[in-house]
Amino acid sequence: MKLWLTLFLALQLSLPSHANEAAPLAEDPVVEQRLIVIAEELRCLVCQNESLAGSRADLAMDLRREVRNLIKSGKTDAEIKDFLVSRYGDFILYRPPVKPTTWLLWFGPLVLLLGAIWLLISTIRRNQQAKDTPRMDAQQRAKAQALLQETDLQK
Repeated sequence: MKLWLTLFLALQLSLPSHANEAAPLAEDPVVEQRLIVIAEELRCLVCQNESLAGSRADLAMDLRREVRNLIKSGKTDAEIKDFLVSRYGDFILYRPPVKPTTWLLWFGPLVLLLGAIWLLISTIRRNQQAKDTPRMDAQQRAKAQALLQETDLQK
């Protein structure tokens, strides 16, 4: 049995294998290169943390096909981005424009950072002021000692 298995495997390995030619990725390498540049600046609407160029989602493939068709029809990069923004909103751009609807996106982290710094400074100042409270004078210390001795005697 082992002899037949060995002969079978040897025969399979000795047969010439024929690989097919790989299909070209694009008809026009210039169009494909431009597609990659544009798609790197766009967000995949399904994955949301991946570029359109790197995503394997079905919607991403459809959008790349649409961008490829727009490139072939002679649209500029700006026109292609404007088309996609009009269709899907500023969310599709990795770098959305600064306008009132995106102020929170652009300046929100800075406001949070400044707020955290202000909170830290005010907490440190409050703690320092608490440490700088006046100490007891001799009369107050004597009164406190007397109270402590009274409680010790009561036990």
